[in-house]
Amino acid sequence: MVIWSQRQRADTLSTNDTEKTIKKEMDVNVIDGLKWLYESRVLPLERHYLFDEFHSPPLEASYFEAKPSILMVGQYSTGKTTFIKYLLEKEYPGMRIGPEPTTDRFIAVMHNSIDGLIPGNALVIDADKQFRQLAKFGNPFLNRLQISETDSQVLESLSFIDTPGILSGEKQRTDRGYDFTGVLQWFAERVDRIVLMFDANKLDISDEMKSAIEALRGHDDKMRIILNKADSVTPNQLMRVYGALMWSLAKVLRMPEAVRVYIGSFWDRPLEYDYNRRLFETEEQELFNDLMTLPKNARLRLLNDLIKRTQSAKVHALVVSELRRHMPLVLNKKNKQKELIQRLGAIYNDIRHRYGVPISDFPDVESMQQKLKDVDFNRFHSYSKTLFAQIDQMMARDVPKLMAQIVSEQMSAPVDQLTVRGGRFDVLNREPFGYLKGEGMDAGSDGADWIVSKDRHIYDKAFATLSPINGKISSVRVKAEMIRSKLPTSVLSKIYRLSDVDGDGLLDGDEYALAMHLMAIKLDGYDLPLQLPTHLIPPSKRDTKL
Repeated sequence: MVIWSQRQRADTLSTNDTEKTIKKEMDVNVIDGLKWLYESRVLPLERHYLFDEFHSPPLEASYFEAKPSILMVGQYSTGKTTFIKYLLEKEYPGMRIGPEPTTDRFIAVMHNSIDGLIPGNALVIDADKQFRQLAKFGNPFLNRLQISETDSQVLESLSFIDTPGILSGEKQRTDRGYDFTGVLQWFAERVDRIVLMFDANKLDISDEMKSAIEALRGHDDKMRIILNKADSVTPNQLMRVYGALMWSLAKVLRMPEAVRVYIGSFWDRPLEYDYNRRLFETEEQELFNDLMTLPKNARLRLLNDLIKRTQSAKVHALVVSELRRHMPLVLNKKNKQKELIQRLGAIYNDIRHRYGVPISDFPDVESMQQKLKDVDFNRFHSYSKTLFAQIDQMMARDVPKLMAQIVSEQMSAPVDQLTVRGGRFDVLNREPFGYLKGEGMDAGSDGADWIVSKDRHIYDKAFATLSPINGKISSVRVKAEMIRSKLPTSVLSKIYRLSDVDGDGLLDGDEYALAMHLMAIKLDGYDLPLQLPTHLIPPSKRDTKL
């Protein structure tokens, strides 16, 4: 095990407002280091300033130990449940698929060698699971919560949170009986990816969907958008649908840059319109490549989220301590409290100028004002130099150490622990239907004949017109021919380098034919490799090249 050496507090003595800390060295791995940082540095600040009453409950050890997870969010019948089935390549207990709202509960799909369901009320008393804090949402929610356990290799690396279909139209008037957006926000703070799913046949973003997206704000780095069932519309319709989705998302997400939208059809039905098959396959590959990095980046995500939480707790503590500073000692406390709530925006500005806090780091003014109405300001504490100094020390010293340790653990960990195996993730590389198998640069990899020979008669005629000397042509003559393709100079330079197999700066007939073949591949929309694959090396040069 790779070790991160850091100090853990053993005891604390206070004398004349000065804390003397007795520390001992302790060797821990990254997960233990994250837990120690939170429990010894961040949690004391949160408790002192009542952070959990305003924002998020304290993190438990099971949060740091959980597998990477993916939260599925979308209106009903967009394909959230089908997407999970598609990845696992199997059904799981409690799964229901249909055109109307069928997933009416939050289902955590997790690994177990035996299939089964665990109801919500039993789930929240299990200290080994990361869901105990969900008990605060009450029995109406717990009756809509369960774990679905099944034996899938994919689930050895990832877990999925399937959510109820978000309602639209008249269905929005249905009262769920619990704080739906609050539950979404709880999960969003703890998962590694948030997948927003949209149906190419219905793009109406309902009021409940807007509220759900609002609850996910602040986690834009985790968010991935999928335009699903894209094969069910014509190519022209797909372009219009894609544009409409981008326009709608820009208004709802309020993000300055365009979001990444993956286009595809994540089910096992025949494609209705297969004109964009290659596009769908490319988008699927890129999405799956992103999901396959989750185990590798899980600790980095935990550290990133801990930093975000620390900053949020620090800003909250500054606000609370500033409110406490303005409170009178004895008289007129209630009126002063009302006045401070009304002046909260101005107090934010004072803190921003005094401590250099970005305005975007403050909680929403109206939301905070509403929460402050129900709190007695006498419970607030004044500014604690010790607690804030611990946070500053953590950010300046402990976080960089832990960051370096994460990189070290990634480099030493077995490859199988850093990616996702099984299910659809393995299909991507299976012969002969793996991604781009037998296409582009891979064409001809399974045959005995050199794939370039197929069009060699065309290339030979063009080669002869360039007046070769001793069977070779110069780079100047080749350049004049290659630029007619209208490919960028950087691409043509790469093609020439790959084609000059013997590295003499000239191209013979085989190498010229190879260059023309690589140009045709690039013009067809495929990428070029960094090195020439073995099957594309001209047979006459394979002995010397290999």
